Amino acid sequence: MILLSFDIEEFDMPFEYNKDISFDEQIRRSIEGTEAILDILAKQQVKATFFSTVVFAQHAQGTIHRLLREGHELASHGYYHSDFSPEHLLASKTALEELFDVSIQGYRMARMQPVDEKEVEKAGYIYNSSINPTWLPGRYNNLHISRRYFWQQNVLQIPASVTPVVRFPLFWLSFHNLPLWLYNGLSRWTLNKDTYLNIYFHPWEFTDLTDKVKFGFPFYVRKNTGKKMIRRMDSFIASMKKSKADFVTFKEFIQRKKINNGNMD
Repeated sequence: MILLSFDIEEFDMPFEYNKDISFDEQIRRSIEGTEAILDILAKQQVKATFFSTVVFAQHAQGTIHRLLREGHELASHGYYHSDFSPEHLLASKTALEELFDVSIQGYRMARMQPVDEKEVEKAGYIYNSSINPTWLPGRYNNLHISRRYFWQQNVLQIPASVTPVVRFPLFWLSFHNLPLWLYNGLSRWTLNKDTYLNIYFHPWEFTDLTDKVKFGFPFYVRKNTGKKMIRRMDSFIASMKKSKADFVTFKEFIQRKKINNGNMD
């Protein structure tokens, strides 16, 4: 099973590179990218999970209603993308549930940063997908954490997928920079070993980010964005479907695996 997910949020990443971007453009660009993603998923007839901040959801209600109408899962990505307090865990869950009349079961912390699992449990989440179990210089070192899902504080942890043995991360930057045939091969290897694959992306990757002056992004972030990213994602999904891989939401994954505290598959 492939857990394909997208963190839909305010496009505030230029701030990390000392560039300014208006709030209106942050939202517009993320809506544009999310709509492009939904078009790909509709074409390929596969389902995904969308982790949304409340701020983005409030300003993109038509897009959120579309993804729910088309059978995708909505989960929480916090209240804001660049601000966090423990109170936001419950507040974001409650706000999304009230806005869209759905049950929010999952959480992902912005930028895959650590979060107190006791607070995640108190907020009522069933699962948390906030761990990239690899080492990224300047970001995190999670080599000591399990590659596969596990329970912590009564919350199911579903880390992002990394390859067996060397723990090479299969996240969005790898997708942009590796030859697609190699990324596909590493994905199949990991899928065959673990029986599932958990990979995540962002809507702004599906918009044109090649303007270095405007965004300040290094080449490895700008590479294969916009239309190239749309083609690559479409090709990746088609390739994995040919390998008989099944794309499921996190909620469906938990149901199919029949995962509970007494059963770890």
